[in-house]
Amino acid sequence: MSEPKASRPRDEFPTVFWATKRAMAEAADVAYRRHGVRDGQQFLLMCLWQDDGLAPGELARRLGLATPTVTRAAIRMEAAGLVTREPDPHDRRLVRIRLTKRGRELETILDEEMRTLSDRALATLSESQRRELIEALEQIRRNLSR
Repeated sequence: MSEPKASRPRDEFPTVFWATKRAMAEAADVAYRRHGVRDGQQFLLMCLWQDDGLAPGELARRLGLATPTVTRAAIRMEAAGLVTREPDPHDRRLVRIRLTKRGRELETILDEEMRTLSDRALATLSESQRRELIEALEQIRRNLSR
């Protein structure tokens, strides 16, 4: 006898994954907006904290995004005072995205927000469950990237 259709993990996965992704995005949005950062922009900031002055195409490659997506985000981040967009001194066709003082100052603050958010999301999981979850999510990402 087979399981009822609605209870099969394969059928539940997309709905549960989407709902979890949405809940995480909403919680992150609340956490980051307190500091003038929109959800998703923290990843651009993380790249710039490691290597300031990247071009939009370089950021896009590192994050697996389209260059126009990074360009639009950089324009919004510039308006928020997080970055500046400056012409490349050696190639005027390129723009370099550089952190402002405010963008640099957010590194410690947003790092703590990310830690708090992760702790909240994983609060009821044991250490082994956390490792298994991360491994499973990484495997799912690899499966979908093929």
